[in-house]
Amino acid sequence: MLKNFIFAAICFLAAGAADAQTAPAKPSATPTPAVSPELKKANDRTAARVKDPAPEPYDKADVKAMSGLCVSLDTESGLIVMEMFPETAPETVRNFLNLAAAGWLDNTTFNRVVPNFVIQGGSLATSGKWDGPTSRRANRTIPDEPNSILHEKGIVSMARTDEPNSATTDFFILLMKADNLDGKFAAFGRVTKGMDVAEAINKMPVTGDKPEKPVHIKKAAVSACGPIS
Repeated sequence: MLKNFIFAAICFLAAGAADAQTAPAKPSATPTPAVSPELKKANDRTAARVKDPAPEPYDKADVKAMSGLCVSLDTESGLIVMEMFPETAPETVRNFLNLAAAGWLDNTTFNRVVPNFVIQGGSLATSGKWDGPTSRRANRTIPDEPNSILHEKGIVSMARTDEPNSATTDFFILLMKADNLDGKFAAFGRVTKGMDVAEAINKMPVTGDKPEKPVHIKKAAVSACGPIS
């Protein structure tokens, strides 16, 4: 009888531990951005890492070549333009320029929204397309590049898990100042046009931090930065 009780208790505790590992964290006033659940599930289905994806446009671009470049996101809610900071986060900027220029961000969604805090996008698993090349690109990690840029409203930064050097394709745009992220996440850009669009996306109905109707990025592009409006 005692053995049966002990066995049942162990099973109960194990189930609770598994639930704790898979359950989404409850958002706080300033929750920590993380890689999307969709991408985690997709990664679970493609645990074996195979050869790298094909070369991309900015693979060999140095800081000078990346300076003065902006990324525009033509979303269903309007246009968002972001200037890049390659001097402080070169690997992160190079990765983001490649994602935009090679079309990886096209048709993805802003799949995580925390009201008055962030909108997060970039998960390739939200594009509706999942094949070998997409899987390999989604699993390509970049090194952490925490820097001196403060996480303030309009800053674009890279999402990651709690593991070091785990950032892949997910990024977030801040809607408020978040001192707790300074020096921990790789801030790599700033919205120069379309902050009103980001705010509109942030105000859309959500369940938890999941938008009820995620906004798609119709097209991402790289171009020389113009005058800031």
